[in-house]
Amino acid sequence: MDTATVFKVATTDAEFEQIHRLNYRTFVEEIPQYAPNSVGRHIDKFHAENTYIIGVREGQVIAQIAVRRRRPFSLDAKLPDLDRYLPAGRNVVEVRLLAVDAAHRNGPVPAQLMQAVAQHCHDRGDDVAVISGAVRRLRFYRAMGFEPFGPVVGTAEAPYQPMLLTLEKFLAACQQRRSLQRDGAPALVADPRSLVNLLPGPVAVSARVLAAVGRPPVPHRAPEFMDTIAAVRHRLAALVNMPDVQIMPGSGSLGNDVIAAQIAGLGQPGIVISTGEFGERLADQARRARLNFHWEKLEWGTPITRELLDRARQSATGAGWLWCVHHETSTGVLNDLSLLKAFAREHGLKLCLDCISSIGAMAVDLDGVHLASGVSGKGLAALPGLALVFHATRPERRTDLPRYLDLGLWAASDGVPFTHSSNLVGALDVALAEVERLPGGRCEAHDDARWLRAQLRAAGFVLGADEEHASPIIVTIKLPPEISAEAMGERLERRGFLTSHRSGYLAERNWIQFCLMAPPPRPVLQTLVDAVREAAAELAAKPAEAVTSGAS
Repeated sequence: MDTATVFKVATTDAEFEQIHRLNYRTFVEEIPQYAPNSVGRHIDKFHAENTYIIGVREGQVIAQIAVRRRRPFSLDAKLPDLDRYLPAGRNVVEVRLLAVDAAHRNGPVPAQLMQAVAQHCHDRGDDVAVISGAVRRLRFYRAMGFEPFGPVVGTAEAPYQPMLLTLEKFLAACQQRRSLQRDGAPALVADPRSLVNLLPGPVAVSARVLAAVGRPPVPHRAPEFMDTIAAVRHRLAALVNMPDVQIMPGSGSLGNDVIAAQIAGLGQPGIVISTGEFGERLADQARRARLNFHWEKLEWGTPITRELLDRARQSATGAGWLWCVHHETSTGVLNDLSLLKAFAREHGLKLCLDCISSIGAMAVDLDGVHLASGVSGKGLAALPGLALVFHATRPERRTDLPRYLDLGLWAASDGVPFTHSSNLVGALDVALAEVERLPGGRCEAHDDARWLRAQLRAAGFVLGADEEHASPIIVTIKLPPEISAEAMGERLERRGFLTSHRSGYLAERNWIQFCLMAPPPRPVLQTLVDAVREAAAELAAKPAEAVTSGAS
């Protein structure tokens, strides 16, 4: 092994700058794939979404390769029927921009770089890699286990052969240099009591995520951890189209308290709009932060419309910011993100959002948002315990704030001003790789929530959101007084379903919820519908059992 070269994930500005220059030498000067420029740098069009595995020797990047999971791949544009050549049911990653400095191509560095990529992809659940291999380097790719498919693409000056590599081939190619244990695609870990998990959190997580949590802790000042958290921050920001994010040990409430502290520094009045429990919590946090704001308190389940926004602004003279919840899980209402961004832009408002239950579960584009909160659990499906605060501008350090709430201190400390958890960040790293394969988020590709709502409405139940503004994840039933949500939940649990009904705000209103963060197969949902009907019939026949249903 060439111990003089360190293989790692690129995380620093200096490393990215060297990547751009190595790309230029390779793909502009050597392989004429791109037009030359006067600055000698080539920034890949997918740079924000790429994870770069690099080889570094004496501070210099001598080798690099880019990994990307989001479709469409670069190869999709070259080969429109790409899926026809790919094995079904696999987690596919695109490996691109393989570049090794000319002085190191004939030694061990190229093979070692591929081994590093194999380990990186394997740890994150990828099991098929596709690459556009330079035709003149086919011998190298074949030696690594890549197999050609489809026609040659590119140009006469820069021809490329589409190739793929399965996990098994990775393992075989790397067997002598690195021992990799084959894992299958992420599989949901069953609830200890074999219940179908329909909770909004904690959600079911993959075996790989649990394995990441079980690794030995790494000191939070160690270069290995600093590289990992920098890479995860970069990928999280790219996922939602935001410049940066801070990852903080704590809950989503911590993230919103940090946002409140940043809003206070604006020195302007603003608007808080609530349409359910979590919007009302924002108003409470705004009060505790001593913000000057107008509270537009709407009836639970009311979606935010342009008319309501205009009314709120008219009531808030001189407002400079707007704070609300994107995905209100207490009611199952998904507010219109495009409307909120357009309104804020039109009136010069800094838009701040609680995206705790939407990031990872669905496609979320935060371009134009000032601050937003998220968490490691829920839609991202890592372990709970990390708060995420996305920010559009670099925050200044604030000595008037408690240190833990000072977003500027987190940013100035490369995201690690205090003790951190390598285990939770490692789990988030793996879970994020799973989400990156799903451009629309974990729940965007299915219509199970829509189907479930239709079945429940047909059975006579009243739901918490109208269909136009309904969440793709949460289904809320407003039970009648004669049917206790607590008793309904207990009956469903005996039938194998773990549902959400114990939170105080649900118990108070006699509501029960089904969360489809990791939706079960449709036949299982049909069993749920049948179980709800049966439990409702049983409880309606025993009204005495429902007398104290709202107590908490």
